[in-house]
Amino acid sequence: MLNPKICQKARLSRDSRFDGKFFTAVKTTGIYCRPICPATTPKEQNIIYYLTAIQAANAGYRPCLRCRPDSAPGSAAWKGVNASLDKAIGLIHEGYLQENSLSHLADKLGISDRYLREIFKQHLGVAPKVYALYQQCLFAKQLLHQTELSVVDIALASGFNSLRRFNDCFKSQLKMTPTQIRKLSKVKQGSLELQLCFRPPYDWLHMQAFLSKRVIAGLEWISAQSYGRTFEWLECRGNFTAAYIQQKNRFDVSIEVNDVRYLQAVINNIRRLLDLDVDIQAVELDLKKWTGKPSFIKSGLRLPGIWNMYEAGIRAVLGQQISVAAAGNLVTTLVNQLGEVLDGKKLFPTPRALAKSKLAFLKIPVSRKQTLINLARHYLNNKNPNDPETWLTLKGIGPWTVSYAQMRGLSDPDIYLGADLGIKKSMKNLKQNLNPEAASPWRSYLTFQLWNKL
Repeated sequence: MLNPKICQKARLSRDSRFDGKFFTAVKTTGIYCRPICPATTPKEQNIIYYLTAIQAANAGYRPCLRCRPDSAPGSAAWKGVNASLDKAIGLIHEGYLQENSLSHLADKLGISDRYLREIFKQHLGVAPKVYALYQQCLFAKQLLHQTELSVVDIALASGFNSLRRFNDCFKSQLKMTPTQIRKLSKVKQGSLELQLCFRPPYDWLHMQAFLSKRVIAGLEWISAQSYGRTFEWLECRGNFTAAYIQQKNRFDVSIEVNDVRYLQAVINNIRRLLDLDVDIQAVELDLKKWTGKPSFIKSGLRLPGIWNMYEAGIRAVLGQQISVAAAGNLVTTLVNQLGEVLDGKKLFPTPRALAKSKLAFLKIPVSRKQTLINLARHYLNNKNPNDPETWLTLKGIGPWTVSYAQMRGLSDPDIYLGADLGIKKSMKNLKQNLNPEAASPWRSYLTFQLWNKL
Protein backbone atom coordinates (compact mmCIF):
# COMPACT_ATOMS: atom_id res chain seq x y z
CA MET A 1 0.00 0.00 0.00
CA LEU A 2 1.21 3.50 -0.83
CA ASN A 3 1.64 6.04 1.93
CA PRO A 4 0.54 9.41 0.42
CA LYS A 5 2.64 11.42 2.90
CA ILE A 6 5.83 9.53 1.96
CA CYS A 7 4.97 9.81 -1.74
CA GLN A 8 4.42 13.55 -1.35
CA LYS A 9 7.82 14.05 0.31
CA ALA A 10 9.56 11.99 -2.39
CA ARG A 11 7.75 13.84 -5.17
CA LEU A 12 8.51 17.31 -3.80
CA SER A 13 12.19 16.44 -3.29
CA ARG A 14 12.41 14.63 -6.66
CA ASP A 15 14.28 11.89 -4.80
CA SER A 16 15.70 9.49 -7.42
CA ARG A 17 15.67 6.64 -4.90
CA PHE A 18 11.89 6.49 -5.40
CA ASP A 19 12.05 6.49 -9.19
CA GLY A 20 9.83 3.70 -10.50
CA LYS A 21 8.46 2.81 -7.07
CA PHE A 22 5.30 4.81 -7.68
CA PHE A 23 3.82 7.23 -10.22
CA THR A 24 1.97 10.52 -9.81
CA ALA A 25 -1.13 11.24 -11.86
CA VAL A 26 -2.28 14.85 -12.25
CA LYS A 27 -6.06 15.17 -12.42
CA THR A 28 -6.00 18.58 -14.11
CA THR A 29 -3.78 17.51 -17.03
CA GLY A 30 -4.62 13.81 -17.40
CA ILE A 31 -0.90 12.96 -17.32
CA TYR A 32 1.08 10.60 -15.07
CA CYS A 33 4.74 11.13 -14.18
CA ARG A 34 7.75 9.71 -12.39
CA PRO A 35 8.44 11.23 -8.97
CA ILE A 36 11.58 12.84 -10.44
CA CYS A 37 9.71 14.73 -13.17
CA PRO A 38 11.32 18.15 -13.80
CA ALA A 39 7.98 19.79 -14.69
CA THR A 40 6.43 22.45 -12.44
CA THR A 41 5.23 20.74 -9.26
CA PRO A 42 1.42 20.40 -9.23
CA LYS A 43 -0.67 21.03 -6.14
CA GLU A 44 -1.18 18.06 -3.85
CA GLN A 45 -4.98 18.18 -4.15
CA ASN A 46 -4.59 17.52 -7.89
CA ILE A 47 -2.41 14.41 -7.40
CA ILE A 48 -3.31 10.73 -7.29
CA TYR A 49 -0.58 8.19 -6.53
CA TYR A 50 -0.34 4.82 -8.29
CA LEU A 51 1.93 1.89 -7.51
CA THR A 52 2.54 1.00 -11.17
CA ALA A 53 2.43 2.78 -14.51
CA ILE A 54 -0.25 0.48 -15.85
CA GLN A 55 -2.57 1.32 -12.96
CA ALA A 56 -2.27 5.00 -13.86
CA ALA A 57 -2.88 4.21 -17.52
CA ASN A 58 -5.86 2.01 -16.67
CA ALA A 59 -7.35 4.98 -14.82
CA GLY A 60 -7.19 7.01 -18.04
CA TYR A 61 -3.91 8.91 -17.69
CA ARG A 62 -1.28 9.18 -20.43
CA PRO A 63 2.51 9.15 -19.84
CA CYS A 64 4.41 12.42 -19.45
CA LEU A 65 6.60 13.46 -22.40
CA ARG A 66 9.18 15.16 -20.17
CA CYS A 67 10.05 12.53 -17.56
CA ARG A 68 9.01 9.59 -19.82
CA PRO A 69 7.71 6.88 -17.45
CA ASP A 70 8.79 4.30 -20.04
CA SER A 71 12.39 5.00 -18.93
CA ALA A 72 11.79 4.52 -15.20
CA PRO A 73 13.58 1.68 -13.40
CA GLY A 74 11.43 -1.43 -13.33
CA SER A 75 8.94 -1.46 -10.51
CA ALA A 76 9.14 -4.61 -8.44
CA ALA A 77 5.93 -3.91 -6.54
CA TRP A 78 4.77 -7.48 -7.05
CA LYS A 79 8.05 -9.11 -5.97
CA GLY A 80 7.66 -11.71 -3.26
CA VAL A 81 3.87 -11.38 -3.31
CA ASN A 82 3.23 -14.52 -5.34
CA ALA A 83 5.77 -16.88 -6.93
CA SER A 84 3.51 -17.62 -9.91
CA LEU A 85 3.03 -13.89 -10.52
CA ASP A 86 6.81 -13.33 -10.39
CA LYS A 87 7.39 -16.05 -12.99
CA ALA A 88 4.54 -14.84 -15.18
CA ILE A 89 5.88 -11.26 -15.18
CA GLY A 90 9.33 -12.55 -16.15
CA LEU A 91 7.96 -14.61 -19.04
CA ILE A 92 5.80 -11.73 -20.28
CA HIS A 93 8.85 -9.44 -20.29
CA GLU A 94 10.63 -12.05 -22.40
CA GLY A 95 7.78 -11.83 -24.92
CA TYR A 96 6.10 -15.14 -24.11
CA LEU A 97 2.55 -13.89 -24.76
CA GLN A 98 3.58 -12.48 -28.13
CA GLU A 99 3.83 -16.02 -29.51
CA ASN A 100 1.72 -18.04 -27.05
CA SER A 101 -1.77 -17.94 -25.60
CA LEU A 102 -2.71 -17.17 -22.00
CA SER A 103 -3.60 -20.83 -21.43
CA HIS A 104 -0.12 -21.84 -22.62
CA LEU A 105 1.41 -19.40 -20.13
CA ALA A 106 -0.76 -20.81 -17.35
CA ASP A 107 0.22 -24.38 -18.27
CA LYS A 108 3.90 -23.44 -18.20
CA LEU A 109 3.40 -22.04 -14.69
CA GLY A 110 1.41 -25.10 -13.57
CA ILE A 111 -1.73 -23.11 -12.73
CA SER A 112 -5.12 -22.50 -14.36
CA ASP A 113 -5.60 -19.50 -16.63
CA ARG A 114 -8.45 -18.41 -14.34
CA TYR A 115 -6.11 -18.26 -11.34
CA LEU A 116 -3.51 -16.45 -13.45
CA ARG A 117 -6.05 -13.76 -14.31
CA GLU A 118 -7.09 -13.52 -10.65
CA ILE A 119 -3.56 -12.86 -9.32
CA PHE A 120 -2.93 -10.22 -11.99
CA LYS A 121 -6.20 -8.51 -11.18
CA GLN A 122 -5.51 -8.68 -7.44
CA HIS A 123 -1.94 -7.35 -7.48
CA LEU A 124 -1.73 -5.25 -10.65
CA GLY A 125 -5.37 -4.38 -11.29
CA VAL A 126 -5.38 -5.58 -14.92
CA ALA A 127 -5.53 -8.80 -16.92
CA PRO A 128 -2.27 -10.48 -18.09
CA LYS A 129 -2.89 -9.61 -21.75
CA VAL A 130 -3.52 -5.96 -20.89
CA TYR A 131 -0.35 -5.83 -18.81
CA ALA A 132 1.68 -7.41 -21.63
CA LEU A 133 0.25 -5.05 -24.25
CA TYR A 134 1.00 -1.96 -22.18
CA GLN A 135 4.60 -3.09 -21.60
CA GLN A 136 4.98 -3.51 -25.37
CA CYS A 137 3.68 0.02 -25.95
CA LEU A 138 5.94 1.53 -23.29
CA PHE A 139 8.95 -0.21 -24.83
CA ALA A 140 7.94 1.07 -28.26
CA LYS A 141 7.67 4.59 -26.83
CA GLN A 142 11.18 4.30 -25.43
CA LEU A 143 12.50 3.24 -28.84
CA LEU A 144 10.67 6.12 -30.55
CA HIS A 145 12.24 8.62 -28.16
CA GLN A 146 15.76 7.23 -28.05
CA THR A 147 16.56 5.52 -31.36
CA GLU A 148 16.40 6.10 -35.11
CA LEU A 149 14.74 2.75 -35.79
CA SER A 150 11.93 3.02 -38.31
CA VAL A 151 8.36 2.78 -37.03
CA VAL A 152 8.06 -0.59 -38.78
CA ASP A 153 11.16 -1.93 -36.99
CA ILE A 154 9.90 -0.55 -33.68
CA ALA A 155 6.59 -2.33 -34.19
CA LEU A 156 8.46 -5.61 -34.73
CA ALA A 157 10.86 -4.96 -31.84
CA SER A 158 7.98 -4.38 -29.43
CA GLY A 159 6.16 -7.56 -30.46
CA PHE A 160 3.64 -6.41 -33.08
CA ASN A 161 3.45 -8.31 -36.36
CA SER A 162 1.16 -5.74 -37.97
CA LEU A 163 1.90 -2.03 -38.32
CA ARG A 164 -1.80 -1.24 -38.29
CA ARG A 165 -2.31 -3.13 -35.03
CA PHE A 166 0.74 -1.41 -33.56
CA ASN A 167 -0.61 2.05 -34.42
CA ASP A 168 -4.08 1.23 -33.07
CA CYS A 169 -2.78 -0.26 -29.80
CA PHE A 170 -0.25 2.51 -29.26
CA LYS A 171 -2.89 5.20 -29.68
CA SER A 172 -5.46 3.47 -27.48
CA GLN A 173 -2.95 2.69 -24.72
CA LEU A 174 -0.89 5.92 -24.66
CA LYS A 175 -3.35 8.44 -26.12
CA MET A 176 -0.79 9.51 -28.77
CA THR A 177 0.32 8.16 -32.13
CA PRO A 178 3.85 6.81 -32.80
CA THR A 179 4.36 9.62 -35.33
CA GLN A 180 3.64 12.28 -32.70
CA ILE A 181 6.26 10.74 -30.38
CA ARG A 182 8.83 10.41 -33.16
CA LYS A 183 8.55 14.12 -34.02
CA LEU A 184 9.64 14.93 -30.45
CA SER A 185 12.66 12.63 -30.44
CA LYS A 186 16.24 13.91 -30.55
CA VAL A 187 18.71 11.11 -31.20
CA LYS A 188 22.17 10.66 -32.67
CA GLN A 189 22.29 9.75 -36.33
CA GLY A 190 22.38 5.99 -36.89
CA SER A 191 22.32 5.15 -33.20
CA LEU A 192 20.62 2.31 -31.37
CA GLU A 193 21.27 3.53 -27.87
CA LEU A 194 18.93 3.30 -24.90
CA GLN A 195 19.06 4.88 -21.48
CA LEU A 196 18.51 2.29 -18.75
CA CYS A 197 17.79 3.95 -15.42
CA PHE A 198 18.28 2.60 -11.92
CA ARG A 199 17.51 3.71 -8.39
CA PRO A 200 20.62 4.75 -6.41
CA PRO A 201 22.80 3.84 -4.67
CA TYR A 202 24.75 1.79 -7.24
CA ASP A 203 28.30 0.73 -6.37
CA TRP A 204 29.78 0.66 -9.88
CA LEU A 205 33.34 0.34 -8.55
CA HIS A 206 32.45 -2.98 -6.92
CA MET A 207 30.57 -4.21 -10.00
CA GLN A 208 33.41 -3.15 -12.31
CA ALA A 209 36.08 -4.76 -10.12
CA PHE A 210 34.16 -8.04 -9.86
CA LEU A 211 33.56 -8.25 -13.61
CA SER A 212 37.14 -7.18 -14.45
CA LYS A 213 38.58 -10.18 -12.64
CA ARG A 214 36.35 -12.51 -14.67
CA VAL A 215 36.18 -10.82 -18.06
CA ILE A 216 36.73 -13.17 -21.03
CA ALA A 217 38.72 -11.47 -23.80
CA GLY A 218 36.91 -11.48 -27.12
CA LEU A 219 33.58 -12.33 -25.51
CA GLU A 220 33.51 -9.39 -23.07
CA TRP A 221 35.19 -5.99 -22.73
CA ILE A 222 35.40 -3.62 -19.80
CA SER A 223 36.74 -0.15 -18.99
CA ALA A 224 36.66 2.10 -15.95
CA GLN A 225 33.15 3.25 -16.84
CA SER A 226 31.65 0.56 -19.07
CA TYR A 227 31.03 -3.14 -19.64
CA GLY A 228 30.09 -4.93 -22.82
CA ARG A 229 29.81 -8.37 -24.39
CA THR A 230 28.45 -10.42 -27.27
CA PHE A 231 25.25 -12.43 -26.82
CA GLU A 232 22.75 -14.82 -28.35
CA TRP A 233 19.02 -14.88 -27.64
CA LEU A 234 17.18 -17.61 -29.53
CA GLU A 235 17.75 -16.61 -33.18
CA CYS A 236 19.16 -13.17 -32.33
CA ARG A 237 22.87 -12.35 -32.11
CA GLY A 238 24.62 -9.14 -31.28
CA ASN A 239 26.60 -7.18 -28.73
CA PHE A 240 26.14 -4.32 -26.32
CA THR A 241 28.22 -1.82 -24.38
CA ALA A 242 26.77 -0.28 -21.22
CA ALA A 243 28.34 3.00 -20.06
CA TYR A 244 27.80 4.01 -16.42
CA ILE A 245 26.49 7.58 -16.05
CA GLN A 246 26.62 8.25 -12.32
CA GLN A 247 25.19 11.78 -12.39
CA LYS A 248 22.07 10.60 -14.23
CA ASN A 249 21.54 7.31 -12.36
CA ARG A 250 21.55 5.35 -15.58
CA PHE A 251 23.53 3.32 -18.11
CA ASP A 252 23.71 4.46 -21.72
CA VAL A 253 23.58 1.20 -23.63
CA SER A 254 24.57 0.95 -27.29
CA ILE A 255 23.32 -2.24 -28.94
CA GLU A 256 23.81 -4.10 -32.19
CA VAL A 257 21.35 -6.88 -33.05
CA ASN A 258 20.66 -8.82 -36.23
CA ASP A 259 16.93 -9.21 -35.50
CA VAL A 260 14.97 -6.41 -33.78
CA ARG A 261 12.13 -8.81 -32.90
CA TYR A 262 14.17 -9.93 -29.89
CA LEU A 263 15.29 -6.47 -28.80
CA GLN A 264 12.91 -6.16 -25.85
CA ALA A 265 13.96 -9.51 -24.39
CA VAL A 266 17.63 -8.58 -24.89
CA ILE A 267 17.15 -5.23 -23.11
CA ASN A 268 15.38 -6.90 -20.19
CA ASN A 269 18.24 -9.36 -19.87
CA ILE A 270 20.79 -6.53 -19.86
CA ARG A 271 18.80 -4.92 -17.05
CA ARG A 272 18.98 -8.21 -15.14
CA LEU A 273 22.69 -8.66 -15.83
CA LEU A 274 23.44 -5.19 -14.41
CA ASP A 275 20.83 -5.64 -11.63
CA LEU A 276 19.06 -2.37 -12.41
CA ASP A 277 15.58 -3.12 -11.04
CA VAL A 278 16.28 -4.16 -7.46
CA ASP A 279 15.06 -1.94 -4.63
CA ILE A 280 18.53 -1.92 -3.09
CA GLN A 281 17.45 0.28 -0.17
CA ALA A 282 14.91 -2.31 0.97
CA VAL A 283 17.49 -5.07 0.61
CA GLU A 284 20.08 -3.24 2.66
CA LEU A 285 17.57 -2.28 5.34
CA ASP A 286 16.68 -5.96 5.84
CA LEU A 287 20.33 -7.02 5.90
CA LYS A 288 21.23 -4.32 8.43
CA LYS A 289 18.45 -5.59 10.70
CA TRP A 290 19.70 -9.16 10.23
CA THR A 291 23.31 -8.42 11.16
CA GLY A 292 22.48 -5.90 13.84
CA LYS A 293 25.55 -4.03 12.53
CA PRO A 294 24.52 -1.36 9.98
CA SER A 295 28.17 -0.48 9.31
CA PHE A 296 28.83 -4.06 8.12
CA ILE A 297 26.64 -3.56 5.03
CA LYS A 298 28.32 -1.76 2.12
CA SER A 299 25.79 0.38 0.30
CA GLY A 300 24.98 -0.12 -3.38
CA LEU A 301 26.28 -3.68 -3.94
CA ARG A 302 24.44 -5.35 -6.84
CA LEU A 303 24.41 -8.89 -8.24
CA PRO A 304 26.74 -9.11 -11.27
CA GLY A 305 24.94 -11.33 -13.76
CA ILE A 306 25.99 -13.72 -16.51
CA TRP A 307 24.04 -13.82 -19.78
CA ASN A 308 22.17 -17.05 -18.97
CA MET A 309 22.20 -20.03 -16.63
CA TYR A 310 23.84 -22.31 -19.20
CA GLU A 311 26.88 -20.04 -19.54
CA ALA A 312 26.97 -19.53 -15.76
CA GLY A 313 26.97 -23.31 -15.28
CA ILE A 314 29.82 -23.90 -17.73
CA ARG A 315 31.88 -21.15 -16.12
CA ALA A 316 31.12 -22.54 -12.64
CA VAL A 317 32.21 -26.08 -13.60
CA LEU A 318 35.46 -24.76 -15.07
CA GLY A 319 36.01 -22.79 -11.88
CA GLN A 320 35.69 -25.73 -9.49
CA GLN A 321 38.57 -25.96 -6.99
CA ILE A 322 40.84 -23.46 -8.79
CA SER A 323 41.54 -19.73 -8.62
CA VAL A 324 39.46 -17.08 -10.40
CA ALA A 325 42.37 -16.30 -12.73
CA ALA A 326 42.90 -19.96 -13.64
CA ALA A 327 39.17 -20.41 -14.28
CA GLY A 328 39.20 -17.33 -16.52
CA ASN A 329 42.02 -18.82 -18.60
CA LEU A 330 40.05 -22.05 -19.09
CA VAL A 331 36.88 -20.19 -20.12
CA THR A 332 38.91 -18.03 -22.53
CA THR A 333 40.39 -21.15 -24.11
CA LEU A 334 36.93 -22.70 -24.45
CA VAL A 335 35.53 -19.56 -26.09
CA ASN A 336 38.48 -19.23 -28.48
CA GLN A 337 38.25 -22.87 -29.56
CA LEU A 338 34.48 -23.34 -29.86
CA GLY A 339 32.89 -19.89 -29.95
CA GLU A 340 31.63 -18.64 -33.30
CA VAL A 341 32.98 -15.35 -34.64
CA LEU A 342 30.61 -12.39 -34.87
CA ASP A 343 31.98 -9.15 -36.32
CA GLY A 344 35.48 -9.89 -35.10
CA LYS A 345 34.31 -10.89 -31.63
CA LYS A 346 33.48 -14.27 -30.09
CA LEU A 347 30.15 -15.72 -29.01
CA PHE A 348 29.94 -18.09 -26.06
CA PRO A 349 30.02 -21.71 -27.35
CA THR A 350 26.56 -23.17 -27.94
CA PRO A 351 25.46 -26.39 -26.20
CA ARG A 352 25.62 -28.14 -29.59
CA ALA A 353 29.21 -27.09 -30.25
CA LEU A 354 30.31 -28.12 -26.76
CA ALA A 355 28.44 -31.44 -26.84
CA LYS A 356 30.14 -32.43 -30.13
CA SER A 357 33.66 -31.63 -28.89
CA LYS A 358 36.03 -33.92 -26.99
CA LEU A 359 37.52 -30.81 -25.32
CA ALA A 360 41.06 -32.10 -25.88
CA PHE A 361 42.35 -28.50 -25.75
CA LEU A 362 41.35 -28.11 -22.08
CA LYS A 363 43.94 -29.16 -19.50
CA ILE A 364 41.48 -30.46 -16.95
CA PRO A 365 40.59 -33.97 -15.69
CA VAL A 366 38.64 -36.20 -18.09
CA SER A 367 35.80 -36.38 -15.57
CA ARG A 368 35.38 -32.60 -15.63
CA LYS A 369 35.35 -32.55 -19.43
CA GLN A 370 32.57 -35.11 -19.31
CA THR A 371 30.65 -32.95 -16.87
CA LEU A 372 30.79 -30.07 -19.34
CA ILE A 373 29.62 -32.30 -22.17
CA ASN A 374 26.81 -33.72 -20.04
CA LEU A 375 25.61 -30.24 -19.13
CA ALA A 376 25.62 -29.21 -22.80
CA ARG A 377 23.65 -32.34 -23.76
CA HIS A 378 21.23 -31.57 -20.95
CA TYR A 379 20.46 -28.24 -22.64
CA LEU A 380 19.91 -29.97 -25.96
CA ASN A 381 17.61 -32.70 -24.69
CA ASN A 382 15.42 -31.12 -22.00
CA LYS A 383 12.39 -28.84 -22.29
CA ASN A 384 13.18 -27.11 -18.99
CA PRO A 385 16.98 -27.27 -18.75
CA ASN A 386 17.23 -24.50 -16.12
CA ASP A 387 15.47 -26.61 -13.48
CA PRO A 388 18.11 -27.00 -10.71
CA GLU A 389 16.74 -30.38 -9.67
CA THR A 390 17.60 -31.83 -13.08
CA TRP A 391 21.14 -30.43 -12.87
CA LEU A 392 21.79 -32.37 -9.68
CA THR A 393 21.31 -35.65 -11.57
CA LEU A 394 24.42 -34.86 -13.67
CA LYS A 395 27.65 -36.37 -12.40
CA GLY A 396 30.16 -33.72 -11.34
CA ILE A 397 27.54 -31.05 -10.58
CA GLY A 398 26.70 -30.47 -6.95
CA PRO A 399 24.60 -27.97 -4.99
CA TRP A 400 27.31 -25.25 -5.02
CA THR A 401 27.60 -25.25 -8.82
CA VAL A 402 23.81 -25.15 -9.27
CA SER A 403 23.40 -22.37 -6.72
CA TYR A 404 26.17 -20.27 -8.27
CA ALA A 405 24.59 -20.65 -11.71
CA GLN A 406 21.18 -19.65 -10.35
CA MET A 407 22.61 -16.64 -8.55
CA ARG A 408 24.49 -15.24 -11.54
CA GLY A 409 22.74 -16.79 -14.55
CA LEU A 410 19.17 -16.20 -13.34
CA SER A 411 19.89 -13.45 -10.78
CA ASP A 412 18.00 -15.38 -8.12
CA PRO A 413 18.10 -12.99 -5.12
CA ASP A 414 17.89 -15.72 -2.48
CA ILE A 415 21.00 -17.91 -2.93
CA TYR A 416 23.39 -18.41 -0.02
CA LEU A 417 26.74 -20.06 -0.83
CA GLY A 418 27.40 -21.22 2.70
CA ALA A 419 29.90 -23.91 1.64
CA ASP A 420 32.24 -21.29 0.17
CA LEU A 421 35.39 -20.84 2.28
CA GLY A 422 35.32 -17.08 1.92
CA ILE A 423 31.72 -16.95 3.12
CA LYS A 424 32.58 -19.09 6.14
CA LYS A 425 35.48 -16.78 7.00
CA SER A 426 33.35 -13.64 6.75
CA MET A 427 30.56 -15.17 8.81
CA LYS A 428 33.11 -16.02 11.49
CA ASN A 429 34.36 -12.42 11.46
CA LEU A 430 30.85 -11.23 12.26
CA LYS A 431 31.37 -12.82 15.69
CA GLN A 432 27.67 -13.53 15.97
CA ASN A 433 25.70 -16.75 15.78
CA LEU A 434 23.41 -15.65 12.95
CA ASN A 435 21.14 -17.89 10.91
CA PRO A 436 21.55 -17.12 7.16
CA GLU A 437 18.00 -18.36 6.55
CA ALA A 438 16.76 -15.27 8.39
CA ALA A 439 18.27 -13.08 5.65
CA SER A 440 15.84 -14.53 3.07
CA PRO A 441 14.78 -13.45 0.46
CA TRP A 442 18.03 -11.49 0.00
CA ARG A 443 20.64 -14.17 0.66
CA SER A 444 22.37 -13.58 -2.70
CA TYR A 445 23.03 -10.00 -1.64
CA LEU A 446 24.23 -11.32 1.72
CA THR A 447 26.63 -13.60 -0.16
CA PHE A 448 28.15 -10.63 -2.02
CA GLN A 449 28.28 -8.53 1.14
CA LEU A 450 30.25 -11.31 2.84
CA TRP A 451 32.59 -11.75 -0.14
CA ASN A 452 33.18 -8.00 -0.05
CA LYS A 453 34.65 -8.32 3.46
CA LEU A 454 37.49 -10.62 2.37
